[in-house]
Amino acid sequence: MNICLVGYGSIARAHVQALAGEKDVVLRTVMGRLAEPAAEFAREFGFQRSTTDLDDALDDPALDAVIIASPTDLHAAQAERALQAGKHVLVEIPLATSLAEVDALDALARANGRCLMVCHTQRYYPPLVEARRWIVEGRLQVYHVLARYAFLRRENVNWAGRRRSWTDNLLWHHGCHAVDTVLWLLGVQQVAVQSQVAPPSHHLNIPMDLDILMRTPADQLIAVSMSYHAMLKYNEYLLIGEETTLLATDSRLVGPSGPILEVSTFAPGDGPIARQDREFLAAIREGREPAISAQSVRPAMAVLQAVQDQIGVQSDARPLH
Repeated sequence: MNICLVGYGSIARAHVQALAGEKDVVLRTVMGRLAEPAAEFAREFGFQRSTTDLDDALDDPALDAVIIASPTDLHAAQAERALQAGKHVLVEIPLATSLAEVDALDALARANGRCLMVCHTQRYYPPLVEARRWIVEGRLQVYHVLARYAFLRRENVNWAGRRRSWTDNLLWHHGCHAVDTVLWLLGVQQVAVQSQVAPPSHHLNIPMDLDILMRTPADQLIAVSMSYHAMLKYNEYLLIGEETTLLATDSRLVGPSGPILEVSTFAPGDGPIARQDREFLAAIREGREPAISAQSVRPAMAVLQAVQDQIGVQSDARPLH
């Protein structure tokens, strides 16, 4: 299976490493904004060629699938072009930055008979998988979820310490992680939504602090609090239920009596990104819808769209100083 990778940043490296154990995968093309970094990335990881032109990459008749690991604002347009070119597509989170784009991409993938999957990697974290199993099996009837997603991002530097040429998006990137994870844990398709956003940072000119409140049809409450200002890093989900309370992170699931599940390391080729990417390849081979399709993530994207609409109203209503 011939693969094109769009992007050469830190998450692109993680995808290449995840694909390393797939014997039938051929690293065909890497496409990036700048020629020399793209060529260097291709040499380092053994891609057959590099380019700065997405259409040039997509014109390759041997190409089967595209993994999009580019800046957030480019995802929807690049996914659309890849689907129109008849390629299967795996898109880094978020699939798009509007609900309308999500629906259009889903329709395009279905019309073209192509596999479209999104990298909601938290669905593959073992502690979160176990927490969801408790809920699905009825071992935990959840009343309230408190989610925190906070870390320091006052400069255009990513999680691996690499400086970026683009600005991140608290709502559509990390908010997408948190909201999708909570709705997936609870198995909820629709919620009532309220939100509050702090004024944009004077330095990056983006919202840096955001709260989202949700209520499910079963009257479960969800609070998602996010910040790019935090000097202590948090990504955790507190599940308060009738039977017990669970705290889930990417590496631990903890109950009142102590740890239930702890994951310190993963075997090579068996981490969350590797499992996610294997599902994408398996869906292509088997001609089926992937586990994390556009339809699967639509409930979260609908929440983000509602918040985006509310943020606009809040911005309009904020007094001038």
